[in-house]
Amino acid sequence: MFKLARYLESHSEPAVLVGPDGEQIPLPLEAYEVLQQVVHAMEQGAAVSVEPIDRQMTTQQAASLLGISRSTIVRLLDEHELPYERLGESRHRRLRLRDVLAYRDRKRTERRDRLDEMTRQAHEDGLYDTTPSDYQAALAEARKS
Repeated sequence: MFKLARYLESHSEPAVLVGPDGEQIPLPLEAYEVLQQVVHAMEQGAAVSVEPIDRQMTTQQAASLLGISRSTIVRLLDEHELPYERLGESRHRRLRLRDVLAYRDRKRTERRDRLDEMTRQAHEDGLYDTTPSDYQAALAEARKS
């Protein structure tokens, strides 16, 4: 895997697939980039799954992908945070992978924005100007009382 990863990293020109009879077919850039990502992930020991973006998934699969409980997914569905479809008259709900990934990305952006705001506020308040010895002195003073 290491050798293949180094090869893919060092070549940027269009790739071709070569059949057993020597026939060549150009590999589209999008497919080449996916191949690079798959090989890189496998080299890191990560599991890889290539799925169509419009694939439907169960609430448990969505929960596993997001790293949250199934009951939290159900709550998000009930609060219309995530779109879903029902299977006929069934009570079972299905989500689209693209919607789950969009939700994940939206939440990541929200968290990053909040952290940036907290960091900016802490900087304005001078919290980054405090030295470790200032903290030690404050801690020692607090322990006395």
